[in-house]
Amino acid sequence: MRRVFRQFARVAAGAGALAAAFGLAATAQAQAQDLYGTLAKIDEANEIVIGHRETSIPFSWIDSAGGPPQGYSVDLCLRIADAVKEELGKPDLNVRFVPVTPQTRIPLLANGTIDIECGSTTNKLSRQEQVAYLPVTFITGTKLLVKTDAGVETLADLEGKRIALAQGTTNERVIKEMIEGQMLDVEVLNVKDHAEGFLALETDRVDAYSTDHILLYGLITRARDPENYAVVGDFLSYDPYAIMVRRDDSAFQLLGTRVLADLFRSGEINDIYAKWFMPFPTSEAVSEPPTPLLQAAWTLNALPE
Repeated sequence: MRRVFRQFARVAAGAGALAAAFGLAATAQAQAQDLYGTLAKIDEANEIVIGHRETSIPFSWIDSAGGPPQGYSVDLCLRIADAVKEELGKPDLNVRFVPVTPQTRIPLLANGTIDIECGSTTNKLSRQEQVAYLPVTFITGTKLLVKTDAGVETLADLEGKRIALAQGTTNERVIKEMIEGQMLDVEVLNVKDHAEGFLALETDRVDAYSTDHILLYGLITRARDPENYAVVGDFLSYDPYAIMVRRDDSAFQLLGTRVLADLFRSGEINDIYAKWFMPFPTSEAVSEPPTPLLQAAWTLNALPE
């Protein structure tokens, strides 16, 4: 009788283990079936691909000595990558970086080359026809970068002169509309990115370069003679920055929104911000505390669970 009981126990234990294995497999299969969009793509590829900028200091850039992308936006996206790992149960999920420019960031996100864009991108309604955004992480606007001896304070002072503008940016559209609206004789030199625009100014091929004010300060910190450059004029646009994700992908968008809301709610966003802006990592002389408007944006997006 005892022998029969032991055999029964072994069979029962085996059946239990088999059932558990089937249960886990069924759970994993169900989870995989529940995934869609970007999360399903990441799960299948076993990697998340982050689009980054190369010269958007201090949001997303590569140091002159090389190394991995770094910056405020990159740190926020790495937090989102950690949440993806937890969501998928894959702590060893690969994180790969791909450089993007103002011209390539939206196409590369839309065609699946990158899964998320972590740079210095303005949330615009017209862009929302192609992509979606997470909550606002920074607020800036268009200004002019000139040499201190240029005698330029406003866009009108560039009459008969040249300005460099990065193609595909909101700054390009704003400045061109103002030139046309004010009927100014200002020649535009289109450049690929901020580094190329600053080089054009540095070598006197243009009299000004225009982009968001915070990025202009970042360019000055990399100059050989920063005292020779100045950011001038009033804000010419309103540019709320946000991390881009694919459109019509509510699960991934919710995951990213939840990560940012948690950072805003806990106040941890202040530490991450201070790390990159107070002062800039490229210059102890440049510091940009969060404005009341930015702090209000963080508060409004600190959504409850």
